[in-house]
Amino acid sequence: MREWGRSLAQTMHAPEWVGQVTLMVIGAVAVFLIMALAALAFVWLERKVAGRIQSRYGPNRAGKFGILQTLADAVKLLLKEDIIPAAADKSLFILAPYIVFVATFAAFVVIPWSSKLYVSDLDVGLLYIAAMGSFVVVGILMAGWASNNKWSLLGAMRGAAQIVSYEIPVALAILTVVVLAGTLNLRMIQEGQSGWFWKWYVFQSPFTFIAFFLYFVGSIAEANRTPFDLPEAEQELTAGFHTEYSGMRWAFFFLAEYGNLLLVSLVAAVLFLGGWNVGIPGVPIPGALVLVAKAVVLVLLQMWLRWTLPRLRVDQVMAVCWKYLMPLAFGTLIGAGAWKMLFPGTA
Repeated sequence: MREWGRSLAQTMHAPEWVGQVTLMVIGAVAVFLIMALAALAFVWLERKVAGRIQSRYGPNRAGKFGILQTLADAVKLLLKEDIIPAAADKSLFILAPYIVFVATFAAFVVIPWSSKLYVSDLDVGLLYIAAMGSFVVVGILMAGWASNNKWSLLGAMRGAAQIVSYEIPVALAILTVVVLAGTLNLRMIQEGQSGWFWKWYVFQSPFTFIAFFLYFVGSIAEANRTPFDLPEAEQELTAGFHTEYSGMRWAFFFLAEYGNLLLVSLVAAVLFLGGWNVGIPGVPIPGALVLVAKAVVLVLLQMWLRWTLPRLRVDQVMAVCWKYLMPLAFGTLIGAGAWKMLFPGTA
């Protein structure tokens, strides 16, 4: 990125720092547009998927196939009144949704869309994504506490406990790939899976195959999606930690949720499914399209699960993590290390 900034500055006949700043602004705008457009598309897609699964119509009036319905909802949110409860902690109440949004937004900068298309090529990219995921907890707790609403606070506590708990098996599942790849750099992990599809890490050993499913289940819980959406359990908590929010502040929570849905799917595609690699050498498909296609398939799978499975109780959510996912994740990590030692040529 520094070299690109230097080249841009030379093109503009400006100091180097001007090129760096300009490049960062361009990258930030690009990431924001990806998040915003993905959220609009996924909301429409999820309504269609839900309608098909439940044998009813989805959006079909606003635009062709109802494609403008989500845009109409976005305009409605822009026009809605922004209400702050009188008893709320105003400063924290205002800040909370932006913290949740920025944490999800910032994690996208290390996603490599192809061998040459990325915003930041961090050597500790996976560690950076895990750190941004943990930062979401701060915003959720802040929203629940600042609302001065017992239902919001209970939802925030549930959300914090759930995210912090499921981060552990998710991190252990990710480490099975790190053991094989020998790096935390997402671009290098993808390049290690070039060639035929059996080179993808999901097929490199039986332990990475299991780790993929452990990561997928844990990422659903981290994204607060059904059947793990306890922080927003409507039957119990009205709307959970964002009960008191309206208008654009609520929309930032919503945007972060669907952005996170895309983010965890992109990470899964990069780590386990070859990233931008088609899996068949010689097929001329742009890498970014391949990566997005894989992520969209995983998003559709999460939507399918949401509208098929019932919500778990809070004790069941914790039991799934600590009694089942955690031992399995430790076992796969140890097994992946042993497999690497016994078969060093597999990755």
